[in-house]
Amino acid sequence: MNGFLTPNRRLTAAASLCLAAASLAAGPEGSIRMTIAPAAAAESPQNHPYVGMWITADGHVRHELLPNGRYDEARGSRESAYRGRYKLTGHYIEYWDDTGFTADGTFVDADTLHHGGMILRRRP
Repeated sequence: MNGFLTPNRRLTAAASLCLAAASLAAGPEGSIRMTIAPAAAAESPQNHPYVGMWITADGHVRHELLPNGRYDEARGSRESAYRGRYKLTGHYIEYWDDTGFTADGTFVDADTLHHGGMILRRRP
């Protein structure tokens, strides 16, 4: 064989991958029951406890984590100075600004976020 998959072999390979994610069990009278395993659940920001407004002590930086996985950061009188998406993994947060800038931060506790040399607190 030349190492390339023919259309029929591609279909077979795809079917094998699908079946690898499924479990087969014998049902009544020799029938086969197939259960598809759910995809791994991503940590959804929609109802994550860190979603909400975070601000510095002087109020200069206001950082809102939106439930749709996006953020909107205001600085001073400049509303929406930075916008982008974020990903939460445990107490760690990663940001991707719409302009291409990346950053990260750590939630020290339920009310304290360390980000970019700043300490932000959850807005009461």
